[in-house]
Amino acid sequence: MTSTTINDAEIAKFTAMAEEWWSPTGKFKPLHKFNPVRLGYIREHLLAHFGRDGSAMRPFEGLTILDVGCGGGLLCEPLARLGATVTGIDAAERNIAIARLHAEKSGLAIDYQATTSEAIAAQGQKYDMVLNMEVVEHVDNVPLYMKSCADLVKPGGLMLTATLNRTARAYALAIVGAERVLRWLPKGTHDWNKFLTPDEIKTLLTRNGLRVTGETGVVFHPLADEWRRSRDMGVNYMVMAEKPVH
Repeated sequence: MTSTTINDAEIAKFTAMAEEWWSPTGKFKPLHKFNPVRLGYIREHLLAHFGRDGSAMRPFEGLTILDVGCGGGLLCEPLARLGATVTGIDAAERNIAIARLHAEKSGLAIDYQATTSEAIAAQGQKYDMVLNMEVVEHVDNVPLYMKSCADLVKPGGLMLTATLNRTARAYALAIVGAERVLRWLPKGTHDWNKFLTPDEIKTLLTRNGLRVTGETGVVFHPLADEWRRSRDMGVNYMVMAEKPVH
C-alpha cells in the first residue's frame, strides 16, 4: 500500500467548483463573455510583434506567457492550445487547484502556481508576454504590483494591462449595473476608488521601463450579447506595452 495525501472528498469538491468556473452559464458567465475580445487582442498583438503565422495551428510555439491572477485558467488554456508555454499564477490557492484540475482534464501542460508577481519577479523569472488582466484594481500596493509585473517582461517582450476606468460611468455600469441590478457579479466585487485611469496606467508602465504600443476600450453590445473593442475607454479598457531591447 502506498500512502497518499489525496483526499477524495476534497478532490470531488474542487472538481465540482472547477465545473462552475468553466460553465459559460454559471457564476463566471461575465468572464466567458469577456474572453473572446481579450483573446483576439492578445492573439493579434502576439502575431504582429513576434512575426508569427496566424494560419499555423500552434503559432505561439516557443513563446512564454505569464497570466497574473489567472483564476480558473480561462485565458491560460486557449493560449496553451495555440502553442505557448503558459504559466498561471494566483494568490488564491483554491483558484490554482481548480485551474490545475481543469488543465489536467483537458490534457494541457500549464504551470500553475499559488504565488504573487513580486515573489516570482524576485526569483528573476522573465516572459515574452505578461498578462495583467483585471487584477490591478484588486491589489493594495499598485506601484509595487505594476513594477513587479514590468520586471517579469523580457527585453523585447509585451505586457497587456486590462482594468476599469475611474469614471462616473464606470461606477454606474460596473458597480450599480453589473453588481446590483443585473447581478452579473457578486456585490462588492469592485471598489470604484481602486479603479485607475488610462493615464495613470500609462504613467506606471512608462515609469517601469515599458513603452505603450496600443490601447482600446471594450464595450458591451446588449443586442449582440457580446463585448467588442471600441475607441471608448470610459469603462473597460486594455493597454499594450513593450519592453525595449537595450
